[in-house]
Amino acid sequence: MTVRRAAVAVLVAVATVPVTAAPAAGHGAPTDPLSRAAACAPGSRYAATAPCRAAVEAGAAVREWDNVRVAAVNGRDRERIADGELCSGGLSAYRGLDLARADWPATELTAGATVTFRYRTTIPHRGTFRLYLTRPDYAPTTPLTWDDLERVPFLRVTDPPVRDGAYQLRGRLPADRTGRQLIYTIWQNSDTPDTYYSCSDVEFRPPAGTAGFGGAAPDPGGAAPGPASPAAPRTAVAAPAGAEPAATGTGVAVASVRDGHGGGRPLLAGAAVALAVLLLSMAGTRWRRADRAPVGRPCAVRSHRADRPRTW
Repeated sequence: MTVRRAAVAVLVAVATVPVTAAPAAGHGAPTDPLSRAAACAPGSRYAATAPCRAAVEAGAAVREWDNVRVAAVNGRDRERIADGELCSGGLSAYRGLDLARADWPATELTAGATVTFRYRTTIPHRGTFRLYLTRPDYAPTTPLTWDDLERVPFLRVTDPPVRDGAYQLRGRLPADRTGRQLIYTIWQNSDTPDTYYSCSDVEFRPPAGTAGFGGAAPDPGGAAPGPASPAAPRTAVAAPAGAEPAATGTGVAVASVRDGHGGGRPLLAGAAVALAVLLLSMAGTRWRRADRAPVGRPCAVRSHRADRPRTW
């Protein structure tokens, strides 16, 4: 086979190599109400607060704030995730999120209000969200256990819409909570084997005739307020003492994440292209030499052994 034919064969082979992407890595976390992982993510206004610093020191891969996931749970959450490890999903890389503290950044909620929860997605998936609320006697300074949560989720949504980069989950908050509580979010994918776990610290205030995250009371003399926009709920996050005041939005940057499945599928196209470039380069060298010395033309280079001219 000539060099030219070999090069053509290589190009055909490269064209038929399937481009197989690695499994998706990094997928999402709640931002309204703000989860601990999102609060401590790089670029968040709460990344430098005491609880986030303590979480990083204890072990919290906050650069991958959207990747707290466990494979092959298949709904057996209480069996797979041990008490005291709910916020980390039992993953050692996120153990700092399990720290029992009363100063985690907390989102203000109105008991009994209808709100739109936002779950930031970096890679969309299909699946079901289940949101659980802690019991009235929950103590934030003790490790979170399954017994601290209600047995039945107060909100369950399958394949909610994605708007402005976040899943929108519309639901009503329980009306019988006050003070510091925690919302535990489980997102079980239906198109991957993964399940995601998140803890959002919240502060309940008594009902005041309004709905939403930190919403203002309606003006008695004005028109009735319209429904809150599902794409942009108003959120007030209570920072620890001495922290920067909260503002609308979380300021959470999209994480740059690696694959957490271990192994993954090979990326064959890159290697094939590199091989093709190498072979074409070698073929080009041969072609250039052939152009300089056609068959039958005497060669100007003398044999080093016989000291006589060569003929190609």
